[in-house]
Amino acid sequence: MEIEPTVSHDVLMRLKRARGQLDGVINMIEEGRTCSDVVTQLAAVSKALDRAGFKVVATGLRQCLEQGENAPLSQDELEKLFLSLA
Repeated sequence: MEIEPTVSHDVLMRLKRARGQLDGVINMIEEGRTCSDVVTQLAAVSKALDRAGFKVVATGLRQCLEQGENAPLSQDELEKLFLSLA
């Protein structure tokens, strides 16, 4: 499965945002911030990673629908990818 450039750009932006958020979480822990603050930011990082993953899986689904029999991934492979994010 190939990720088209526009999707790739979007996924990379989401991942870079998550990386920045994760750096922020690390700093918060080093600074002794409250548990509540840290967990809130960790949830944001997790959500950003999930969205990037779902974007990749959605691209695979669309490619499989468009390519039919010549799809790059089987239904079982796509299901496994999707469930790995759930």
